[in-house]
Amino acid sequence: MEKALVTGAAGFIGSNLVRVLMEEGISVRAMILPGEDVRNLEGLDVERVEGNVLDPPSVDAALKGCDTLFHLAAIFSIWARDRSIFYKVNLQGSRNVLWAARRAELEKIVYTSSIAGLGIRPGKELSDETVPFNQYGQGDYIITKHLSQEEALTFARDGGLPLVVVNPCFPYGEGDVAPTPTGKIILDTANGMQIMSFNAGLNIVDVKDVARGHLLAAKHGEIGEMYILGNQNVTVLELLEMVAEVAGLDIRFIKVPVPVARIAGLGFKMFADITGVPPITTQDEVDYSKQYLFFDISKAREKLGYEPGPVRDSLERAVAWFRREGYIPRKGILPTVIKSTGMFLKKLPF
Repeated sequence: MEKALVTGAAGFIGSNLVRVLMEEGISVRAMILPGEDVRNLEGLDVERVEGNVLDPPSVDAALKGCDTLFHLAAIFSIWARDRSIFYKVNLQGSRNVLWAARRAELEKIVYTSSIAGLGIRPGKELSDETVPFNQYGQGDYIITKHLSQEEALTFARDGGLPLVVVNPCFPYGEGDVAPTPTGKIILDTANGMQIMSFNAGLNIVDVKDVARGHLLAAKHGEIGEMYILGNQNVTVLELLEMVAEVAGLDIRFIKVPVPVARIAGLGFKMFADITGVPPITTQDEVDYSKQYLFFDISKAREKLGYEPGPVRDSLERAVAWFRREGYIPRKGILPTVIKSTGMFLKKLPF
């Protein structure tokens, strides 16, 4: 690998990947959207080119002279006022990039999917790369990530494209300027805005480990294979309690039945649709997250040499970064009301 194009390079995982590649001495070309927030690339002496996955000629131009592609550009969100954006970017945009990669005759392509593109086993049983997709009927992000993943694998298995797929779990860490859905859970908890919990679980992973996993996939990944990049399986309550402890908060989290959480999610979404302010959660997110999204990362460990670090240490770094950047404490009346409600409930004898 001599020169790599990274799409979505200014994004959360993308910018961390750019740093990992540069540390390896690999020449990097960072593709960014015109007018995109590039704070995550500040201070990096990296070649930048403007491009858009919805504009095939710009992708062709960005790939010129590169031997490797890391495709990360996608809409990673629990909500959008215009739902069609998920299908335009995550599905059609990915098709455009795959055809451009075919024309460019690259040595290796690492395609960033998500655990959202995989199937889920029942209960707390660990899921892996072999579980057939069974999440139809979920939100637009879930569906588009699965469909685009399947097209990418078809390009590899039937079209001869030298492509491997990586499936990050729930990433968090420094540089989450958006923030991402996982980062928002951490941020809302650290601000005292997240006081509800329900019986479910997820696999959390430091974004830096995910970035290193991409490089390992480029070096050692087998064409047409998928590799889950995760770390620790935790219940929702365990995650919230960890974040609160790291943030120095004493919060009593309220376990609510899933139907109640769904109603709350619907209310948050309706408020977001009216105001344009991203919701704390949505009904779709609750429907997906009510499962135990526990994953087995053995394949990445054994085949790629992937070994993530302790989540507690990286959670501390993530909260410290949010605090330095002014995300904590969040200003306004809503955090105060929610935090006060949580403190009142903590005093109740149940």
